[in-house]
Amino acid sequence: MVEEYMKNLESTCRQRKDKLRYGGIILSTVLITGASGFIGKRLSRKLAENHQVICMSRKDPGLSLSWVKGTFASFEDLTQIDSYQIDVLVHLGAVTGGMTERDCLLVNVEGTRCLLRYLIDRGCKKYVLASSIAAVGFQSRKFRPLQLPVPDEHICLDRNGYGLSKYLMEEISRYCQRQQEEIDIINLRLSSVCADDRMPPLKKVAPLPEWSLGGLTIMGLNDAVRAFVMSAEASYQPGVRIMNAVGPKAWTAVPVVEILRNWWGNEVDLSYFDQPGQEHNSVYEVDRIRREIGFVAEHLPQITCL
Repeated sequence: MVEEYMKNLESTCRQRKDKLRYGGIILSTVLITGASGFIGKRLSRKLAENHQVICMSRKDPGLSLSWVKGTFASFEDLTQIDSYQIDVLVHLGAVTGGMTERDCLLVNVEGTRCLLRYLIDRGCKKYVLASSIAAVGFQSRKFRPLQLPVPDEHICLDRNGYGLSKYLMEEISRYCQRQQEEIDIINLRLSSVCADDRMPPLKKVAPLPEWSLGGLTIMGLNDAVRAFVMSAEASYQPGVRIMNAVGPKAWTAVPVVEILRNWWGNEVDLSYFDQPGQEHNSVYEVDRIRREIGFVAEHLPQITCL
């Protein structure tokens, strides 16, 4: 019996590799969906420095890591990960803005439900989901936030389908956690993300565009990756958390109030940005992600004073 026990133990260790402890939760095997994407490839490499990473995507990410070809929305494709004991999911896979309402709902909502159900039934306890700051609905020129800075859990006022799909993904995570109360889910309402060496020009006063607040809320790729790593390695905390993953400063060359007043006039309370020291602050609240996981974006806009 001792021989059999040792054999089983050795097999388990080979499969799960060395366990590492971060802030009270043991992490070993991390499944990353959307691993071939802009953020996914960089995140996969970063997490692989300390964890066993399983990449899942339709396209080969071209990394020297385990890769499962397929879509997270298919139970049949998900059976390929049955040989792994997944400890943490980082869910980046999605369809983005510009797709049809039907595709957004099928992939981002029903696909995520499929993925969460599969992993919950197999014992995964920790989940980090890529939501979006667009969940509030700023894609339409008719959008007006109910509060500024935009709170982490601002309601969805979407009119085009993409923001709604991200909001409903968050609701699916709440639904799953009500059923399985011991799981830990972090939804990151992610900023617009750009390569650190290709950041766009700072915004100035201009006519109100579609996707309005997205252009004022930019984060570098390195910061985005760090936000996901810190979320995945955060202390285990059963429940559902929604956090704005954005930088502390707006991506603007002029005081934020000048841009927003040009867009919305007196329709929205802009008094926060009139306060001394807050003229260039983010249009999204950032306190919760700093308080709960210690994240603060480091690549900030360089404002030239004239």
